[in-house]
Amino acid sequence: MQNVVERELEVKLVLSPERSVPVPARLSYITADPYAVHITFHIGSESPVHWTFARELLVEGVFRPCGHGDVRIWPTRTGDRQVICVALTSPDGNALLELPSAAVAAWTERTLRVVPPGSESALLGLDGALAELLAPMPADDLWMSDPWSSDDPPEGES
Repeated sequence: MQNVVERELEVKLVLSPERSVPVPARLSYITADPYAVHITFHIGSESPVHWTFARELLVEGVFRPCGHGDVRIWPTRTGDRQVICVALTSPDGNALLELPSAAVAAWTERTLRVVPPGSESALLGLDGALAELLAPMPADDLWMSDPWSSDDPPEGES
């Protein structure tokens, strides 16, 4: 059974130290993809912007700076608000976002209750898929049989 944990929230797109704009967003966690979190930004264009990254990165980023490359996350304070900063980098540009800390922490905790850390691989069904892939087939009997049958003498012997 597939579970989905979602949360709608308003994030701030930081344009400069003095200016930011609100952006509606949705955090999604899908148990069929247990190692990832998805965030969708509704920026007023025809299609929303989607980002996917490791759930572990967001879990750690709630408490301390982490990540490098395309996704970096760290907790901080802006004025009297606790926020989670998310810096995203792509060939199309860069974005710095501020997410409400309490909402992100609560949502992340919900995902950890649905799929505890370390249990993600069980949801992927890798053991079953490998067993099916490696299961003997009837044709394998031909390859596994002894080419030197005990009834027939080896070539060159009479």
